[in-house]
Amino acid sequence: MDYSSVLKALADESRWKIVTTLLEHNYCVRALAGNLGITESAVSQHLKVLREAGLLVGTKKGHYMHYEINRDLLASFASELLALTGMDLKVCTPQPGLCPATDPVFCSESRTESCSDEVKHFCHGHNLPFDECADS
Repeated sequence: MDYSSVLKALADESRWKIVTTLLEHNYCVRALAGNLGITESAVSQHLKVLREAGLLVGTKKGHYMHYEINRDLLASFASELLALTGMDLKVCTPQPGLCPATDPVFCSESRTESCSDEVKHFCHGHNLPFDECADS
């Protein structure tokens, strides 16, 4: 699944507050507006974005639509984010003209001995401490 729409929807501070509020209790637009101190119109616009991202489920109760969070989607998204933290760092193989590691302003692969450990780490993918070397 493409989670970019979920990420975009959650990136807004007001929508984040709406989500955290709806995780605690199901509300209609008017109640959300009152709890969050924003207009009903603004809440409706934010709910539209959250709905389009698949994060909301609405249930009609009388004249009002009450909203709740799609916890399955939220849990799936959280699992994907958590999985990102377990990805291994891969060593970069600089290619002439394409990688800043070959730019003389940074550090060329042919003279990595004179690079700082930080440059070695970020330009060349070496997992070394960030102490500066004397030749840098």
